[in-house]
Amino acid sequence: MNVILTGMPGSGKSTAGVLLAKALGKSFVDTDLIIQQTAGMKLTDVIAAFGADGFRERENAALLSVNETDAVIATGGSAVFCESGMKHLKRSGIVVLLDVPLPELKKRLTEIKTRGVVMREGETLEQLAEERAPYYAGYADITIRESGDIESTVARIAESIAEYDARRK
Repeated sequence: MNVILTGMPGSGKSTAGVLLAKALGKSFVDTDLIIQQTAGMKLTDVIAAFGADGFRERENAALLSVNETDAVIATGGSAVFCESGMKHLKRSGIVVLLDVPLPELKKRLTEIKTRGVVMREGETLEQLAEERAPYYAGYADITIRESGDIESTVARIAESIAEYDARRK
């Protein structure tokens, strides 16, 4: 079973994902890295070259290209707008939403323009979070409200997955 991590940019999907993969003995896949490798450029350059729609096409293709069956998969923050890609991933595992309070996201995202985040001109982090929240919630099987250090977050994810798995049996 895969563990698919979703959440806002800066929520720790990649960082927690690597540690969670080690803790669970799974491989790790970062779909943002798939986009970069396929395009041969950084995420910010992909967005600049192809726009939001072109980026999302590439993001959806990256999600659809993931065929692992025992991995932790960190998705990009806008992956939840890629319906066929997210459905593909969800069929292979459990979706975990990393929910970070907005004040903490603001601290983490001091250079949001250099992170390869798809945002409209003049859009604020608050607006981005508000727009994405129902999509994140719609795909999530488990929501982890981050409130501590990364190790405790990873431990809570692992515990929640075990509990979820036990309920499904």
